[in-house]
Amino acid sequence: METTLETKEHIIPEVKYEYLDHTADVQLHAWGESLKEAFEQCGMAMFGYMTELSSVEIQKCYEIQTDPTDDLENLLFRFLDELLFLFSAEPFLICKKLEIMKFEMEPENFHIVCRCYGEEFDLGKHPQGTEVKAITYSAMQINQKPEHDKNEVFVIIDI
Repeated sequence: METTLETKEHIIPEVKYEYLDHTADVQLHAWGESLKEAFEQCGMAMFGYMTELSSVEIQKCYEIQTDPTDDLENLLFRFLDELLFLFSAEPFLICKKLEIMKFEMEPENFHIVCRCYGEEFDLGKHPQGTEVKAITYSAMQINQKPEHDKNEVFVIIDI
């Protein structure tokens, strides 16, 4: 669902992700002050692997949401899968910023609503990175405070 862009200037968050080598695939490692921020950063890591985000402008805003689930790993998988679908099918959106508006972790109702800011992918404007074919559950990890030093996620994407 496309939403209207607000007229205020969009502030792009600090990059809090990296790419780790993995046999035949790539592992995204993202972190944040909150688990919500770590999820946003993981989504941005995926888009950053597909193109240079500095070439992307914020021209459109789409809203995505995940179907309710009962665990965090499934929530992260569904979130990234929705983002990949947004890129792979019309409107072919490459995102420069993600803003999770709703991050619910109630039993049996883990749910995300996210605004996705960017523009339609254009090979003439956006350098082609590596195609992401799918999200995987393989070696997926979600570390949350207070047990860990920071909120972080690890996800292997099929390239």
